[in-house]
Amino acid sequence: MNSPFRPELAPRARYASDPDHSRGREFGPPDNAVRGPRSPFQRDRDRIIHSIAFRRLRHKAQVFVAPDGDHYRTRLTHSLEVAQIGRVIARALGLDEDLTEALCLSHDIGHPPFGHAGERALDQALAAHGGFDHNANTLRVLMRLESPYCTHDGLNLSWEVLEGLAKHNGPVAPDAALPWALRELDAAFAFDLARWPSLEAQVAAIADDIAYDNHDIDDGLRAGFLSMDQLLSLDFIADQWRGIEARFPHAPRDRLQRELVRGQIGWMVNDVIAETQARITGHAIVTADDVRAAGAAICGFSESTAAQERRLKRFMYDNLYFHPAQLRTADLANDLLAKLFSAYDAQPDLLPDDWRRAMPDAEPERSRHIADFLSGMTDLYAIRRYTGIFGPPPAELSNV
Repeated sequence: MNSPFRPELAPRARYASDPDHSRGREFGPPDNAVRGPRSPFQRDRDRIIHSIAFRRLRHKAQVFVAPDGDHYRTRLTHSLEVAQIGRVIARALGLDEDLTEALCLSHDIGHPPFGHAGERALDQALAAHGGFDHNANTLRVLMRLESPYCTHDGLNLSWEVLEGLAKHNGPVAPDAALPWALRELDAAFAFDLARWPSLEAQVAAIADDIAYDNHDIDDGLRAGFLSMDQLLSLDFIADQWRGIEARFPHAPRDRLQRELVRGQIGWMVNDVIAETQARITGHAIVTADDVRAAGAAICGFSESTAAQERRLKRFMYDNLYFHPAQLRTADLANDLLAKLFSAYDAQPDLLPDDWRRAMPDAEPERSRHIADFLSGMTDLYAIRRYTGIFGPPPAELSNV
């Protein structure tokens, strides 16, 4: 008999992505000719986990650049937390957990060092050559740069993974405004950009929001950039905090804070599951194709939770992400990466031998090649390369 505590025994929903009917991969051979018992989506997940690009996330900034402490999140730990949340939601909805996990684990692989500060530096450096977009760069890394196979470039992931990453925030207008990397890759292996992605992709996107909305609170409190008094200015957090204090009147404050973060995640996850189930019914979703043709997001927060989540995001921008110390560090990181780009552009001999030998002669390929090298760097490696050329960076970037 099925147990309510064993939801993994629930059958796959008809609207879930079916690995047996995947649209395939950019390059052969077909999956049934590959060794092992894994499904295509399991293989995708495993290829991502075994990739060098995934390992590099260990030393790429989530909120804090090269933090002086082992307890802060990095892009790697964030991606693992997103995957945990994504699998919980996918399991409750009867979706393919392996596809969901692959999307969650890979969604940040295209981030350069120093997070959005590094992205801004590369976008400025490539202003005359198409700019830089971390979402499009995720696809570029997975489809062209991370190449462990002898027969083709990239990890050769299934169409469903690549489609979900391409439509990070929903349908994309296939026009001249597309990031150049996305345009080139879509031309090679079309992602059906104008339609909504799978429910697994939608779950991965909202799991990302849930993870960083709440775990960044934890890191902000730990770093002293946020205070509980500030957080309690949000009435829905204050209500939960009072309930936690009433349940655990003698618990230490740090445990109460962690209970708050756990409670926030649970509240959001349960809301997404209930709201998504209601939308599935309301839109008469039966098949995976119905999801793509729905004309709206099927996975999401309820209206009231979405409003509170927007307030929380605004609070985090005002008090953490745009904190003066954070902005100062971001400016320094931007300047560091911009100087590295200029140095490699002026003196290609500074590049490692394999990157120097592969340097194209013509633009825009030449500048994009330098950006490929820089975007793959970890925070620590970028700081070391800068130190080797210019000397030690400012103290705010030297906590390594």
